[in-house]
Amino acid sequence: MRILVVGLGSMGKRRIRLLKKISGDFSIIGVDSNNERADYAKKEYGIEVCTDLEEAVKDYHPDCAVVSTAPISHAAIIKRCLMAGMHVFTELNLVNNGYEENIRLAEEQKKILFLSSTFLYRDEIQYILKKTKEYQGRMNYCYHVGQYLPDWHPWESFENFFVGKKETNGCREIFAIELPWLTEAFGGIEHIHVVSGKNTDLNIDYQDNYIVLIQHKTGHKGMLAVDIMSRKAVRNLEIYGEYLYMEWNGSPTGLKEYDWKEKKERSIALYNNIDTIEGYSSFVIENAYENELKAFFEAIEKGTEPRYSFKKDLAVLDWIDRIEEK
Repeated sequence: MRILVVGLGSMGKRRIRLLKKISGDFSIIGVDSNNERADYAKKEYGIEVCTDLEEAVKDYHPDCAVVSTAPISHAAIIKRCLMAGMHVFTELNLVNNGYEENIRLAEEQKKILFLSSTFLYRDEIQYILKKTKEYQGRMNYCYHVGQYLPDWHPWESFENFFVGKKETNGCREIFAIELPWLTEAFGGIEHIHVVSGKNTDLNIDYQDNYIVLIQHKTGHKGMLAVDIMSRKAVRNLEIYGEYLYMEWNGSPTGLKEYDWKEKKERSIALYNNIDTIEGYSSFVIENAYENELKAFFEAIEKGTEPRYSFKKDLAVLDWIDRIEEK
């Protein structure tokens, strides 16, 4: 299978590493208009590279594409790849540009249009989903996700990174990561109440912290705190009901469940091997990124249904727009 990886920044490089791990039979072609990034990918991963998407499509006739550029550029790249007859895997889009057209185009071309939602492929989240779907009562949750924006990619200025832009800002990305699984676990959103502000001196033109009260259609309720100002990277989740209590600190070994009958807490061990990369927070593990790529190929080869979709993401992005408007 010939796979085009469009965008050779940190995410593109991650996808190449994982593709090579998944199968040695893949023929990978990297595309990036930045010559330095293209040269690095060629030397580091031993792949073919190209600095122009049109040339890559013409010269290599790829079967599928992995789009790992800045989100604002996704729509046009996805459209071009679909028109060339490729299945498409794309990172988070953060904006709904071209959604309706690309959904229609994928259906017409009978191609898989696969949207990354990495947390839905984490074992901890799958365990939480199982428990919340089994539980018969009402639940509340408190969830804080935060990390200081300059620490996201310490090797580059956030001003040169898409999370520094208002349209695709850091808080928006966190919401886009968390809301898909939260709505899967607790149900669609009925209404919200938002308190937000700017507490830092960061050179950004958007709010750097949000506290969102969420009423779900199921009757479950939650408090979601999102920020890019926490100097310690945090992901602290607490879920509680009359007969349920769980907590998670975001790490692969940090999921705990309270046995209210025995009055004791137990850790939930889910991983045989934990794949991490130096330089990233302990919350960031490669396992889920690999799992969703495998799911993409299963969708192509076996017709399995992806856990997330562009149609579901339209609803999530609409709620993020409402949160930012409050």
